Amino acid sequence: MPSGPPGWPAAADTLPAVPRPRREGPAAADPIDELLTRLGGPAAAAVHPDEIAAVLESDGMTDEHIRLAYGRHDSFTLAEELYARVPRSFPEPADTPDPWKVPLTACLLRGVIFALPGLAYVLGAPLLEGPPDRLGLPAGTLTLLAGALIGWVWDQTLSHRAYSWLGLGDRAAAARTLLAGAPAGSLLGTAAALAVPGGPPFSYAFAAGQALYVGAATVLLVLGRERMLLAALGPMAAGALLSLFADLPVPVRVTLLAVSLLAACTLAVRELPVAEGVRSAVRRIRGRTERGPGRAGPVRWRMLRGTEEEYAPSGPRLGDSVPYGVFGLGTGLLVLYAALGEVLAGGPAEAVAAPSAVALTLSMGPAEWLLHRFRSGSLAGLRAARSPRAFRRRMHTTLARCLAAYLVVLLALGLAGTLLWPDAPGLTGIRALTLLLLGAVMWTGLLLQSFGAVRAAAVVCASAAVAQSLALLTGLGQPRLVQLVVAGAAAAALAALVCLLLGRATAHR
Repeated sequence: MPSGPPGWPAAADTLPAVPRPRREGPAAADPIDELLTRLGGPAAAAVHPDEIAAVLESDGMTDEHIRLAYGRHDSFTLAEELYARVPRSFPEPADTPDPWKVPLTACLLRGVIFALPGLAYVLGAPLLEGPPDRLGLPAGTLTLLAGALIGWVWDQTLSHRAYSWLGLGDRAAAARTLLAGAPAGSLLGTAAALAVPGGPPFSYAFAAGQALYVGAATVLLVLGRERMLLAALGPMAAGALLSLFADLPVPVRVTLLAVSLLAACTLAVRELPVAEGVRSAVRRIRGRTERGPGRAGPVRWRMLRGTEEEYAPSGPRLGDSVPYGVFGLGTGLLVLYAALGEVLAGGPAEAVAAPSAVALTLSMGPAEWLLHRFRSGSLAGLRAARSPRAFRRRMHTTLARCLAAYLVVLLALGLAGTLLWPDAPGLTGIRALTLLLLGAVMWTGLLLQSFGAVRAAAVVCASAAVAQSLALLTGLGQPRLVQLVVAGAAAAALAALVCLLLGRATAHR
């Protein structure tokens, strides 16, 4: 390069240096690839970029940090790129304990306990002898049915209220509810039986014992004392089975019935806070008698405490338990008509289909277990389904399997009962179909009840019972055909409600 004139200082070289090739070496890692390595699992399992954005923000990444480190505007922009780069991969959920898994033996035990009291009628049959009543039924039938139906309705209502307290974790409140409700139900059942005139004298005493047993059994079943109740029923059940092969004297029959009843009542009283209840009642009565007209209490102080009491834990409302009683009334009448519908319509006494009622009662044990299996299967479907349609398909498959299994058990019980019951009418095609439809009504109704949709189930079952009662009172149609049509309509309505209400994933959470 030429220099300046002589004597001038040398000019500085202002041209840029000649570029040289870079040394060979690894390329700088992409920071987003490094982030994907760290967040690959959550990013692959995300169903929307916002889920990845939530993970980024939970890691403490601010928008400024994202702009400096990753060259993206904010967390949502970065999340969208991560979502686009990673293929979707939904890992199977970890194994979790099944909350609906129950042993089959426990449910079968409850089914046996539901059916065993029926043997008391076998043991006490010689004590109920007499001329048929005005409807052609055996002597004392109406008396016992009135007490049993009222007791069944009250038992359903009381059980729900006590179970509600147990669900809130307050076993003491559940026991207090049973302490007040069980004696009241026994009095109502006895009063209903006494209101039916024309029964044999022993039928009223038998109905009173029946009402006492229903109250005691409700207490023991709600509080989880099934084995105690089974032991209490032992003497009566043994005597009933023995009476099928030998003619037991009347005093022996009465003694066995009284021993089982006394044992059940004693065990129920042991489970209840009787002493505490008596003291509480005495305090309440004493407080009302000692309080004069001018001593109504510190009203202003109570008003000041109103804000504090708003946050006190409240128990279940009484109105929430009424639909369970209505459901019990509807199903009880449907079972009653299944057994006695033809006789009530003027048919011969030999048309009593007692094996159908016994089969429906015994099937409640398997029905309860299959209800748990449905809840378990729907929960598994909720975890495995990838779309609402896939969940509905899984739910319908589980529903069909459980309902079919229950109907198979019910049909087997109906056939066995018809073969073993002396002089029972044959289980013809129309009788068998009616039995299966009634079983579908009861199982789907219990299923809706277990999901909290008891009002819908109660309306359908009560409407079916009213329709059949009106047909019976007006003489409309042949009794068997009326039962078939009513049971079919109720089963179709309940099936539609199950598919409509339980086809949503939110109903199973």
